[in-house]
Amino acid sequence: MFGLMISKQEHQEIEYLLKREMEEITLDLGDHRIDPSIKEAMEERYSVLFQLFRRFATGEECLQYMPKKKKRTN
Repeated sequence: MFGLMISKQEHQEIEYLLKREMEEITLDLGDHRIDPSIKEAMEERYSVLFQLFRRFATGEECLQYMPKKKKRTN
């Protein structure tokens, strides 16, 4: 485990960057032209970013960016 000391401004900047990246991924996931294997990698990246975002954001903000559950097809 690592500790990190950052200023309030740095905290806000990291939070902003995480939000922006997650929004970009969300938009790209809606693009039908992107290959499914690429989308899977994007979903994994989103998951990692969201786990990091949870450490910075309030509960209400986390609800806005919570990853959608995948539909399973058998």
